[in-house]
Amino acid sequence: MSELEQLVERSRRLGSDPGLVLYGGGNTSTKLVEPDHTGRERRVIRIKGSGSDLATCEAKDFPGLWLEELLPLRGRDSMTDEEMVAYLSRCMVEPDAPRPSIETLLHAFLPAAHVDHVHADAICALANAPDPEAAVHDALGDDIAVVPYLRPGFELSKRVAGCADARAVVLAHHGLVTWGDSHDDSYELTRELVDRAAAYVGMKPVEVMRRGAGSLLALRGVLSKERRQLLAVDAGQQELAERDDAAEIAGLRSTPDHMLRIGARTNAEGPVYLVPGIGCVAAGPNARTAKMRLEIAAHTHASVAATRDRFGGASWLAEDEVRDFVEWPLELYKLTLLPPPPELEGTIAIVTGAASGIGKAIAENLAARGATVVTADLHDADVEGDLTDDHIADELVRVTTNRHGGLDAVVFCAGSAATGELGELSDDEWRRSIEVNLTSHFLLTKRVWPVFREQAIGGSLVYVASKNAFAPGAGFGPYSVAKAGLVQLAKIAALEGGPIGVRANAVNPDAIFTGSKLWSDEVRRERAEAHGVAVDELEAFYAKRSLLGREVTAADVAEAVAFLISDKSRSTTGAVIPVDGGVPGAFPR
Repeated sequence: MSELEQLVERSRRLGSDPGLVLYGGGNTSTKLVEPDHTGRERRVIRIKGSGSDLATCEAKDFPGLWLEELLPLRGRDSMTDEEMVAYLSRCMVEPDAPRPSIETLLHAFLPAAHVDHVHADAICALANAPDPEAAVHDALGDDIAVVPYLRPGFELSKRVAGCADARAVVLAHHGLVTWGDSHDDSYELTRELVDRAAAYVGMKPVEVMRRGAGSLLALRGVLSKERRQLLAVDAGQQELAERDDAAEIAGLRSTPDHMLRIGARTNAEGPVYLVPGIGCVAAGPNARTAKMRLEIAAHTHASVAATRDRFGGASWLAEDEVRDFVEWPLELYKLTLLPPPPELEGTIAIVTGAASGIGKAIAENLAARGATVVTADLHDADVEGDLTDDHIADELVRVTTNRHGGLDAVVFCAGSAATGELGELSDDEWRRSIEVNLTSHFLLTKRVWPVFREQAIGGSLVYVASKNAFAPGAGFGPYSVAKAGLVQLAKIAALEGGPIGVRANAVNPDAIFTGSKLWSDEVRRERAEAHGVAVDELEAFYAKRSLLGREVTAADVAEAVAFLISDKSRSTTGAVIPVDGGVPGAFPR
């Protein structure tokens, strides 16, 4: 492999171990020789770009800088962050490459070819001891240098460079810097020192034990007042949450980098909480962020607890140092690299009848807008079963709240076609249509009501009814009656949900053929006969009879549903929106 490919491989090895590196933390570099734009061979340092992740990095994530232009900076007495960033931007090999790490000069000033910097849990347990230097020397030896805490930047880079004769450097309250003449030398030294530190402080590998979050509805409501949040729970931290020194542990972090992700303190600022009897609860606008915060919290809490257990106490940054770091523009810059949040990020939605047709299109549309969607159907869904069974409705709500901590929206789309003249229809067929197309939605409505009440942040219910609710067709009685009842259910839900902020609306589609199981061959034949057209002309007939004269698709219905779930319709409840191309007899009235 090339030097750059080996750098990527080494970085991924480090990033794959959460005990060494978590979610974008740490950085690695390699010094090599590359031709410039004139063909001259020049020394270059390739270093991880700001905001990239060692666990998933690629070659493009390592911008290059001309080393001969960086080294003279060691002769300067001082340099502000603004001056440093501006200077580095003029030394780039590729001007349009990602911004290099804020610790570029630290790597550049060290003479070794390969440098690694990690925030290993066990090292941080030493670095936050009451006397970090004594702890490091006792655990790792006197040939490991210790640098007092300084915010990353020019001064810290010079301090570390002055320790180049040591085997490695531990940065107090921060992490570990290692180096070597080969990729393996640097990696193996990191591994050796971290393993020795772990044995010294008695740290075991951190394991996150997931459990359901369904009992935390009220907490989710509090956290979601301004922006919807999902919850994740680590039961493995229950013992820690019940320690006598839990408050002290919650007030510390193992490394400043963690403060950007989970706040400077657990509980007081969120979005991470230690809850006796439960463990650690993390909140995030999506499942990935909640998971990330939960794992960071597990590592930072475990490291702090190990420090306190081994040394009888811990040291940490002063208040002004904490504030200086969390408000530091160069670190906050990483967060600006994140894409803007999707429209429905943080929204937890149930979609029934989601295995095909309209329900599937709705589920896919909501997910594409950032919603967390739990699907239900007879098969091919997160929760499988017949929703006319109240036990299945219970299971659907339980699964949703346990997985994600709450619920914001329900789309009632499950249904089946039911045809036949009233004089010829069997009692069982009538009852089955009412059960599937109406009663099942009542059963689920009833079961989500307590969730909305406990969360106290409102919600949105969208009932997928039919044009037949207002304009029924002969021979389609059992279906039409049930759908008319569904519209009334939506209106009652709006009346009763208003006081607790729950909106309820309905959409009335018509003749959605694509991907639909509603239009079986038998139903097609019956409706074609009722309208006096050939079976293969049925779709064109429905399209032409509407005012707009166009085919209506499941995607059209999904757009209307997304609007009713979003804040764009926050003042709309009790409405019925036709999605039928314009059928005058079905105008809401």
